[in-house]
Amino acid sequence: MDFSEHPLDQADGVLLAHAIAVEGRVLKKGHRLDAETIALIRDQGRTQVLGARLGPDDVHEDEAAAQVAEALAGPNVRVARAFTGRVNLYAATRGLVRIDEAMIRAVNRIDESITVATLADDTACEGGEMLATIKIIPFAAPRPALEKVLASIARAGRPAIRIAPWRVIHAALIMTELPHLKEKIYEETARAIGARLMRLGARAPVIERVPHDRTRLARAMADLAREPMDLIVVAGASAIVDRADVIPAALTDIGGTVVRLGMPVDPGNLLMLGRLAGRVVIGAPGCARSPKMNGFDRVLERAAAGEAIEALDIADFGVGGLLKEVGERPLPRAAASPGPRRRGPRAVRNVAGVVLAAGRGTRMGPPNKLVRQIMGKPLIGHVLDAALESRLRALTVVTGPETDVRLAIGGRPVPVVVNEDPAAGMSLSLSLGLADVPEGAEAAVVLLADMPGISARHLDRLIDAYDPDEGRLICVPVYKGRRGNPVLFDRRFFTEMMSQTGDRGAREVVRAHEDVVVEVEMPDAAILGDIDTPEALAAADAAARAQGLPPASGAPLPAAPTAAAPSVATSPSPADQG
Repeated sequence: MDFSEHPLDQADGVLLAHAIAVEGRVLKKGHRLDAETIALIRDQGRTQVLGARLGPDDVHEDEAAAQVAEALAGPNVRVARAFTGRVNLYAATRGLVRIDEAMIRAVNRIDESITVATLADDTACEGGEMLATIKIIPFAAPRPALEKVLASIARAGRPAIRIAPWRVIHAALIMTELPHLKEKIYEETARAIGARLMRLGARAPVIERVPHDRTRLARAMADLAREPMDLIVVAGASAIVDRADVIPAALTDIGGTVVRLGMPVDPGNLLMLGRLAGRVVIGAPGCARSPKMNGFDRVLERAAAGEAIEALDIADFGVGGLLKEVGERPLPRAAASPGPRRRGPRAVRNVAGVVLAAGRGTRMGPPNKLVRQIMGKPLIGHVLDAALESRLRALTVVTGPETDVRLAIGGRPVPVVVNEDPAAGMSLSLSLGLADVPEGAEAAVVLLADMPGISARHLDRLIDAYDPDEGRLICVPVYKGRRGNPVLFDRRFFTEMMSQTGDRGAREVVRAHEDVVVEVEMPDAAILGDIDTPEALAAADAAARAQGLPPASGAPLPAAPTAAAPSVATSPSPADQG
């Protein structure tokens, strides 16, 4: 691969190293130059461009990523489409993630251009959850390295990434009793272990209580072994401290085997793994009474997925086995890592909206422009009504400390967050609004409150364009090559957006991530116009009345006259917006 500065007259077919803005368009990183785009770059006064030209032994990033992904994916794993050198793998069903860690390490050691990142082995997952991402470091993989990776995977003869689905298992829970234990202890134990089993797809467990006695416990286990049980869990009234203790001794008395006593996981050290007539028997540690994740979960999940678990498997749990500071494993993980769009009907996206309405509006003068009337209702009302009519699942409005804007919101069912220091700039309002976005939202649309022409269809087009599976993580509206507002951002950018200062808003985030920006063509210029002056307000109102648009029509208002397209990415004066 020839990565260098290329003279424009020799740049045909070159892949851009960095995004370039030309004639209202953005040529993204990796864009393949042709005669048209070369002419646009030349019109800017450039004579050369930094980029990559692939050679005969280079495999384009998308093709290379797709080949590696297909080779790694095993049963119940879905391979997404390649996009900017990346392919994601998703779970096709609920179950236990199984990763061949040695194989993934081997692949990542072959060549720096080929990278694979996965969830940890033995992670419980939901259907649609991301399991791994294969990324080719731009813009191509060397063919010899790719062939070596594929040969290494093929030699292993087993899938590197697979899902072991939860089985519909029949389970029994035996709790042993001692006189000094309160009834509440047994109730908590049954509730916690029963909930775990049900979460993993098991039927409601058979529950028995017997005295903490070797003979009585052995009899109870023997009786259950004659039933169609897949799993027997014994929760002792006292912890197991030796192989000669009550629970392991009772198991061996009826012909069972203690596979392992004790495990290098904390909490969960005092666990027993056994076998009885082909069934798994787990002597639960005391921490199994707690709903928080502990070592009992690791063994139980293996059993529920039908995965073999032996003494050496438990011994290997030590790395990563310190769980004292780890909360309960979140299920599902879809909010942090959203799943793919299903083929067929469009996936329903959980997208929220944040309306920025704390700007000072200094060019308009008093009163605040957002309370001024246009077509019979306050300026802010048009944006709020559009958002409420759209497919946005939640909405937050950020206002300044004055009460007039909040009063103009009227009875609309939207939560309001107050920015007590609007002079700090748009970034503070943005941070406050994003902090209020519901935890389950995958993304948020940032709206400016002084754009009355925005309608529900503009917002729904942005939501339709959003697709994490294809790397469409930031959706920017465009009209005739010009970018505008509002803009949709995937949740993974929230932290970065909230770290901005002053009046920059989120435009720096857009610039920094052009490789995942998708430009969404809009049917009209409403995305380009905001209201900053009394003249602009009067012109927009007059234009709407001329078209005969009633206040509650749902049709978009005409775009306000504007000399330049304001944008979350490019607006020169965001302090006056909203």
